[in-house]
Amino acid sequence: MLPRWHILFGFIFTLVIWYFAPNISLFYLLLVFLSSFLIDFDHYICAVKKNGNFNIFHAFKYHEEQRNLEEKEKRRGTRKKGDFHLFHTVEFHVMIGILGIFISPFFYIFIGMVFHSLLDLIWLLKEDRFYRREYFLINWVKRLK
Repeated sequence: MLPRWHILFGFIFTLVIWYFAPNISLFYLLLVFLSSFLIDFDHYICAVKKNGNFNIFHAFKYHEEQRNLEEKEKRRGTRKKGDFHLFHTVEFHVMIGILGIFISPFFYIFIGMVFHSLLDLIWLLKEDRFYRREYFLINWVKRLK
């Protein structure tokens, strides 16, 4: 899912939370909103690592090229994993969730991350791209060996 959709849906989700729980501080609501799309920072890190350029527009171009390559592979019947995104792994979510038990701001970051990941899962399933992502850090580490 493109960042603009995560930003839009994250904003709507944050408004819904605010509507049903108006006593939550604006700081915590801001954490939910920001974490609902900034989790994608790992996509930027990956693009920088692959092409060596810190320009955000080059990162967008890199991911556009990757989508085009994936479409070609898909038409040929090839289904490969995409780039590894650490912030999207179950282990990273669990770590933030555990921190959220002890440190309240992390709880709200966790909520935004889970919302983001649910949107991603829905989109990946809808677009028949579920196979592209590695969801477990441990599987990625095993593949490196």
